[in-house]
Amino acid sequence: MRILLASSEVYPYSKSGGLADMVAALGKFLARAGHDVGLVTPLYRGIRERFRLLQPFRYRLEVPLGHATVSATLWTTAAPDGLRLYFVDQPAFFQRRGLYGEDDVAYADNAARFIFLSKAVAHLARHLTPPPEVVHVHDWHVGLVPLLIRDAAVRGGWREAPGTCLTIHNLAYQGVYPRAIYEATNLPWSYFTHEGLEFHGHVSLLKAGVAYADALTAVSPQYAQEIQTPEQGCGLDGLLRARAGRLSGILNGVDYEEWRTRNNPSLVHGYDLADPDGKAANKAALQHELGLPARPEVPLFGIVSRLVDQKGIDIELTALTELLASDIQVAVLGAGQPEFEEGFLRLADLHPEKVGVRLGYNHGLAHRIEAGSDFFLMPSKFEPCGLNQMYSLRYGTIPVVRATGGLDDSVIDIREDPARANGIKFHEYSSAALAKAIRKALALHGDPELVAHYRFNGMTADFSWDRTAAEYVAVYERIRRAAREAVPGATR
Repeated sequence: MRILLASSEVYPYSKSGGLADMVAALGKFLARAGHDVGLVTPLYRGIRERFRLLQPFRYRLEVPLGHATVSATLWTTAAPDGLRLYFVDQPAFFQRRGLYGEDDVAYADNAARFIFLSKAVAHLARHLTPPPEVVHVHDWHVGLVPLLIRDAAVRGGWREAPGTCLTIHNLAYQGVYPRAIYEATNLPWSYFTHEGLEFHGHVSLLKAGVAYADALTAVSPQYAQEIQTPEQGCGLDGLLRARAGRLSGILNGVDYEEWRTRNNPSLVHGYDLADPDGKAANKAALQHELGLPARPEVPLFGIVSRLVDQKGIDIELTALTELLASDIQVAVLGAGQPEFEEGFLRLADLHPEKVGVRLGYNHGLAHRIEAGSDFFLMPSKFEPCGLNQMYSLRYGTIPVVRATGGLDDSVIDIREDPARANGIKFHEYSSAALAKAIRKALALHGDPELVAHYRFNGMTADFSWDRTAAEYVAVYERIRRAAREAVPGATR
């Protein structure tokens, strides 16, 4: 099958969070399964300098953006597994210090930047040879693509237009902008309705995808159900319920070639179930790296996270403030809201032998925290999928999570299934509930046989991308089948 993916970020070329990991892995494993896969993403600052194999692509884009015309060139490269990448080179939009903003402030022209990217994706899909059969877009940044393709099929004579799929990674981020930005879409005003992309008098780029994509997916089965409720639907629950027949929940996978405990250049020592001693060695190395005393008997809790409200940082800081009176250590890597960054730095100042903090993102250190910690904290207010809990399981690090979204789908508490238990869950969103879960972790840490049981279940759990990619292919097949039935004689 011919598939074109589109995302605002793709690891290792650009990354601000799990979106980049997910899209890169999906593309890789779809290509490995024998599909013809392309992936469109912006050419951000520094990509050409870091990846010297990029080559100019023959196609030049001339895209209307309101009353202006914006041009761009394309660069391309082939990944080792056969995935073809297309980078949209528009220096005024993408040659900047950040992907979406700087110093925690979004760029004022993000609407224009990503409307342009969506148009670039739709134009490329129309002019590639051979053309894609399915265009799969991710989150609000390219949420306009399904409507652009549909409009080109209805008004622009695109007779063999591809089917479209939108994956919702986080419904809380919708790309909502003032009504005036609609002019930049160059679409008829007939789409600016409650049933279309109008959202309380504004434009919602994500809603465009929700309303017009042929198929919708969310990044876990639980999250697909949660976003159909008023509590987590972010104002789109009614539309999502109306389109429930087209909505699937597919749990993200883990690229075990990247997240591995053997022959991993980010780790000081390799280990696995047959040779677990390396985990203790990684703990000692992590303690040294973060300036903590090397005490093997002390339970070490890891945190790798964006430091934002969604991730439960408020209740985490409150719970840790109380529990640092106990004999524990905490390793923190992340960046985000200034008050949360300052909160962790304050804990490190008060407890220098118990708390090690590194602000920012460091891919290698993320691996070392996963490998060196005994427990991993993810008390999210909501979590569409989450990847770190699955990384933790493979690294033999027991996750402590709030039962929401993909955390609930991937972590098994002993109360649910003693034989398959691999983590600790709590339900109420409060610092008291989290503190209680951490105390359960401390009790568990005192029972080496039970720890070994949890670690065995975690390290043998299968969240491979082969399974996940096959579920997406099933969605694509439904899209293609529906297109054939809608157009008599169609062969795609």
